[in-house]
Amino acid sequence: MTFPMKIQLFCLGVIFLASAASAASAEEWKRPTAYGGEISRSVGKDGNVYTGSTTRTGPNGGTYTSSSKCVGGVVDRCARSYSGTGPNGQTFSGKRVSARWPFHGRSAGSFTGPNGNTVHGFRRWRR
Repeated sequence: MTFPMKIQLFCLGVIFLASAASAASAEEWKRPTAYGGEISRSVGKDGNVYTGSTTRTGPNGGTYTSSSKCVGGVVDRCARSYSGTGPNGQTFSGKRVSARWPFHGRSAGSFTGPNGNTVHGFRRWRR
């Protein structure tokens, strides 16, 4: 390995360690959508815990909100909940949890529609 290559690898290692050592970070942004609505998003990280939320407002008055939390490790675990209101006032909501191991994973969730009926689902997968 040549000397300049060693310097490049050392610099990459320093950058990686500096980014991993940061205790907490967050990012937020807001922008208009293509058809006149607005979307805002917030993402945060504290150690190996990631959180996020999204809010979208449509031009016709519909809204959608979502929030999630993920914990990284040997088993990555995530939980997400969402809800929305259509322009005519009908509402829906749902939630999903998942766990991913190195070679397989599982997820389960539920969805409640505007008529009040709830549907549950479960899924397993392998890589």
